[in-house]
Amino acid sequence: MARHLTILTGASRGMGLAMAQQLLDAGYDLLCISRKTNPDLEARAAKAGASCEQWPQDLARAATAAARVETWLKAKADEDLSSVTLINNAALLPKIAPLGHIAAEDLADGLRVDLEAPLLLTSAFLRATASWRAPRKVLNISSGLGRRAMASQALYCAAKAGMDHFTRCVALEEALRPNGAKVCSLAPGVIDTDMQVQLRQGDPKEFPDIGNFVGMKEQGVLVSPEDAARRVLAYLARPDFGSNPVGDIRD
Repeated sequence: MARHLTILTGASRGMGLAMAQQLLDAGYDLLCISRKTNPDLEARAAKAGASCEQWPQDLARAATAAARVETWLKAKADEDLSSVTLINNAALLPKIAPLGHIAAEDLADGLRVDLEAPLLLTSAFLRATASWRAPRKVLNISSGLGRRAMASQALYCAAKAGMDHFTRCVALEEALRPNGAKVCSLAPGVIDTDMQVQLRQGDPKEFPDIGNFVGMKEQGVLVSPEDAARRVLAYLARPDFGSNPVGDIRD
């Protein structure tokens, strides 16, 4: 019987929770890394006969999580797995304000969660699974803001642009390996999550694009976390996944 293993960050709420639920319902084994655990995932795993570990971890301190993931994966090297996947989904949206109005500590934490953590976890994942025969995938959840500049979003835009570009570099590296991982940095579209609420609550004096986010909510164009998760997981399952290292779910 096929066994698929997925490591997923930011799995306790929003689209991350929806992806975790749908993967468990499909019988996938999960390792979830989030600030908090979610009891629903344990119940779903038991019902589906799947395994679900949850590690409470602040990814602003990602070095600890990356080292633990590497050790954990190395212990599974002899298991008969049909695939192994890392989904870097966790994200932090700092204060919505011009760069000079954000405290240095908040900027540092935002960069650690949004860029440093995906880099460290991807590095640990690739190193630990380098000799595995099972297909390996890395899916980085990016954003349209990584490809479009926006006032009062300097940190988030920069982090997601960095995610896109490091994914391009890793794709070139893995293409040279016998069982290189397939990697993609994917913009998932506009989703009705807490992050959208935060954007709509920005100060119009400091956030000139606030009207666009209010309008999307009023016009009903935001996608539910459940629908967004289905689309992202379908993209991950495509046979040509990784052929384009930077993608958009709307393409």
